[in-house]
Amino acid sequence: MGNIIMFTILAIVIVASALLCVTTKRIMRAATFMLFVLFGVAGVYFLLDYTFLGAAQIAVYAGGVTMIYVFAIQLVSKRTLQGLEEKLKASKLVRGALASVAGLVVVCLILLKTGFLTLSSAGQEVSMNAIGHALVGADKYEYVLPFEFISLFLLACIIGGLIVARKEEQK
Repeated sequence: MGNIIMFTILAIVIVASALLCVTTKRIMRAATFMLFVLFGVAGVYFLLDYTFLGAAQIAVYAGGVTMIYVFAIQLVSKRTLQGLEEKLKASKLVRGALASVAGLVVVCLILLKTGFLTLSSAGQEVSMNAIGHALVGADKYEYVLPFEFISLFLLACIIGGLIVARKEEQK
């Protein structure tokens, strides 16, 4: 019963923080709300007794990526940030809703194709060993290649941060 109550609290915090993150007009508040979302997800991992994933969530995402965002925000001039405010147009809202629905359809198709839903409905539990092999394997439906793309993405973020931080020479 305690796990259900704790999950409900974490789910409310995650959903509320995510909504506030995308609806606020102040960029530092958005970064703070994103931090709350990432901590909430780490809390769900800890609730499921996946301590390594929870610690990695806090160290990598909540610690590292959020700090990169905050530093990037601080490095950008105030004049640049002031020009970013814009009105929400109906066409952008429709495009965003269509992109969200398309993402949901893709996730549902992946869940159906991999048979994950049939495993969970049959009461079979997926072992951590099977999850570990799926994450670092190179065969079909295994995820070593996406991890490599993520490492390249993080490297590109670091290089971009260095370029933004570098002072331009006055001529």
